[in-house]
Formats: sequence, structure tokens, C-alpha cells
Amino acid sequence: MAVGKNKRISKGKKGGKKKAADPFAKKDWYDIKAPSVFTTRNVGKTLVTRTQGTKIASEGLKHRVFEISLADLQGGDEDHAYRKIRLRAEDVQGKNVLTNFWGMNFTTDKLRSLVRKWQTLIEAHVDVKTTDNYTLRMFCIGFTKRRPNQVKRTCYAQSSQIRQIRRKMREIMTAQATSCDLKELVQKFIPEMIGKEIEKATSSIYPLQNVFIRKVKILKAPKFDLGKLMEVHGDYSEDVGVKLERPADETMAEATPEVVGA
Repeated sequence: MAVGKNKRISKGKKGGKKKAADPFAKKDWYDIKAPSVFTTRNVGKTLVTRTQGTKIASEGLKHRVFEISLADLQGGDEDHAYRKIRLRAEDVQGKNVLTNFWGMNFTTDKLRSLVRKWQTLIEAHVDVKTTDNYTLRMFCIGFTKRRPNQVKRTCYAQSSQIRQIRRKMREIMTAQATSCDLKELVQKFIPEMIGKEIEKATSSIYPLQNVFIRKVKILKAPKFDLGKLMEVHGDYSEDVGVKLERPADETMAEATPEVVGA
């Protein structure tokens, strides 16, 4: 091989190897705060890349959606474990991310466990608008029930009865949602008040069981209002320190100012 040729052998790769930087070194942890309707307010933490140039950290956090089990939001109450709540980040204050309700769903295993043979499944959905201008789509599910001391193995409802039940479901969902704001509506979802009301109202048509609002979607939200969000978070406030009492003699001195040149 001629001397002076193949210079690249000794030099290594062009540009050299870039040092692998740890991406997590540039990130910060933020606390997720749930609205005051839930028992547990500290839901968890979320990561975001630190503010760098025109890329602001708080902008990267806003409108993130977190999916949390209702059991975790209600202080570990396992009766609510089958419900998943979606919370959307609306505002960032300090190291806290303030969220608001953004939907609800059932876990797949719960839905599967409800569907059985020898009964009729009835579903209905409706688009409603709350008093604070949130447009929601609510989905309801219910199943027919065998009457006490019934001999027949099946309990199928007739199609006319199904239509009546579906109409009743829609009426109740609309009435309940349009008469209150989003915060009050979430308070109705947690103990399944609407499902119980539907069960009671439809018992004259055909007795139902396992009536649930199985899913809630938010189709349209009003323009962001910080005052409304603070209302939803109720007692949440920034840590501004403790108010200290002034000594009595200091306040007395302030109360009687000297009159100069009287």
C-alpha cells in the first residue's frame, strides 16, 4: 500500500462520536392536583423538559390527559376500582399542575362481567350541555332482571319495552346534566345517582339491574377561565406563608400619628 494513502484509517470516524446525554437530566417533575370533588388531591407526578429558549415547560404540560382509577382518587376505596377518570391539565402554578374532569370510562373486565346470557342488554347515549357550557356525551347501560319467584329461565324485554326504556334513560340523563354544572355532575357520577334513578323510573316498564353511566366524553369545553378552575379546586392555594400578628405596642404607635406643626 502506498505511503500517504488511506488517511482515514488512523483518524477514526468523521465528526467523532457524540456523547450520549441523559435526557432525564433536562426534565423536571411536577405534582398533579385533582379537583376538590375527589378525596385524594395529590394524584401523582408528571415529567416535562425544562424551559429552554422559546419552548416553555408549562406549555408542554397544559392539555395533557391523565387516566386514573376512581379508587385511587377516593382514598383507596376498592368499590370504585372499575371506574377510570380522565383528568386534563388546565393550568400550571409553581410545581403543581391543576387538572379538571375530562371524561370517564369503565374498565374492560367490569363491562365483560356484566354481559351475560338469558337477559337483554339496553344501551342509550345522549349529548347534553351543562350550565357552565360543557358539551358532554353520556353513555348508559342496563340489563333486564328476573322477577322474584320467576320460573322462566330467561328475562328478555320486548322491542317496544326496550324503546320505552331507552327513551326514559335519555330523558333522565338530559334532565340531570342540563340542570347543573360540571363539578356537580361529577359528584353525581361518583355514587352512581343517575343509574339508580333510571333503575327506579324504568321498573314499571321492565325491572332492570346493573344500570350505569358507563362512559362520559367531553365533546366541547368552554374557553379557559382561571377563576372557574380555582372554584373547582376549592381550597387549593399557593403557599404564601403564615400571617404573623404584630406586637400590640407597634399597632398603638401606628394608630396615634404625631401632628406636626399644629
